[in-house]
Amino acid sequence: MAENENCTHDCSTCGADCPSKKSAPKSLLEPMNKLSNIKKVIGVVSGKGGVGKSLVTSLLAVEMSRRGYKIAVLDADITGPSIPQIFGLHKQAEASEDGIFPVKTTTGIEVMSVNLLLPEETTPVVWRGPVIAGTVKQFWTDVIWNEVDYMFVDMPPGTGDVPLTVFQSLPVDGIVIVSSPQELVSMIVKKAANMANMMNVRVLGLVENMSYAVCPDCGKHIEVFGKSHIDETAAEFGYDVLGKLPFDNRLAALCDKGALELCEDSYLAAAADKIEEIFS
Repeated sequence: MAENENCTHDCSTCGADCPSKKSAPKSLLEPMNKLSNIKKVIGVVSGKGGVGKSLVTSLLAVEMSRRGYKIAVLDADITGPSIPQIFGLHKQAEASEDGIFPVKTTTGIEVMSVNLLLPEETTPVVWRGPVIAGTVKQFWTDVIWNEVDYMFVDMPPGTGDVPLTVFQSLPVDGIVIVSSPQELVSMIVKKAANMANMMNVRVLGLVENMSYAVCPDCGKHIEVFGKSHIDETAAEFGYDVLGKLPFDNRLAALCDKGALELCEDSYLAAAADKIEEIFS
C-alpha cells in the first residue's frame, strides 16, 4: 500500500494501515500512576552482585535530598531488597483504591520495596522472572509517587529480566554504574556499559565502591583489592568517574542501624554535581 499523500508522519493519531505504521516500533513504556509526577529517573546498576549498588543508590538519594530536591527510591531488587533496612523502614506500605503509598524516610525520601509489602521482612521472595518483572512494573504504575524531582532505581545485579524490564518500561534518563577494584569487576562493568549502549540508555558515570581503606594511624590510603582500574575503564568508554567510596566502618554501622541519613560525609558530591549539571 502506498503512503497516504496527506500523511502527517504522526502514527499515534492516524488510523491508516500503511507500511510506515507497521514498521514503527511500539513503545513498551508503562504509564506512571495518574497521581504521580516524576521528572527524572536514574538507575543504579552493575553487572555483578555485592559491589554496593544499594549503598550508592541510598547515598545519592540522601545527597540530592540535602540539596533541596524531592527524592524517591524504587527498589527493583525484588529478591534481595536492602533499601528499607538502610533507611530504617520496617512498617508496611498502605494503599487506597488509587494505588499504593510509598513509605517516607525520616527526611522525606519516598521509598517502595517488596519488603514494605511482605507480612514479615524475612519472608523470601521465591518468584520466577516474569512475576518479578511484573512487580517492578507495578512499583511504577501502581505506586502514588507524588511530586518527585529524581527517582533512583536500585537494580538487581546482572543484565537479565529486571534491568531489561526497567530499561524498556520506565523512562530512564540515565544510569550510574557501580564497580569495585578487582580486575573481574572491570569486565563486568563493561557488560553493564554495553547493555546500556544496546538499550540507548545514557551512562552518567562510574562509582567505585570499596576503593581503598584509610589507615587509622597515618591516614594512608590502602588499596585492599589491589590497584584500581576504574579510571582506565572510564576512559575506555568516555565516562566520568563520579566517586570512589572507601571502606568506612562508620558508614556500615549507619546502614546496619537504618540511619544512613545521619551520614555527615558527602561521598558522592561529584555524582550529585554531575546530575545537576545534566538535568537541572
